[in-house]
Amino acid sequence: MSMELKPPPSDGWVPTLDDTPFTRMGGEAPVHALAEAFYDVMDAEEPALAAIHELDAQGKVNRGTRQRFGMFLVGWLGGPQHYSATHGHPRLRMRHGHLPVDTAMRDAWLRCMQKAMDKRGITGGLRSFLDDRFAQVADFLRNTEG
Repeated sequence: MSMELKPPPSDGWVPTLDDTPFTRMGGEAPVHALAEAFYDVMDAEEPALAAIHELDAQGKVNRGTRQRFGMFLVGWLGGPQHYSATHGHPRLRMRHGHLPVDTAMRDAWLRCMQKAMDKRGITGGLRSFLDDRFAQVADFLRNTEG
């Protein structure tokens, strides 16, 4: 059985222990800015996806959700583990298990993240790596047919 191999990232970058996606992005502030851009896109373009989150008085995804996701991304991308220290292990499937996550929901989430990465100027090998990883996680969270 042969396995199809993906081509290397466009600029040849692959993460290492010393050159993680977190360091490549520039640290905590840019990672939190990605989380903000993600929810800004969601609020503007994916109202059905935004509606399953806790919303503020203006009907936007609230500050706490944005901060938690930013903390999660910091650790997930190889930075300090603030999320785990504060909230415990992410247990992504368990934490999302109460929501029906189908293909349409997965695709909406990925559209938001892709547009957020576009807004933040994430390109090259880092972008290729993140596109793949976000797609894997989003698909892993599917728990409903369709």
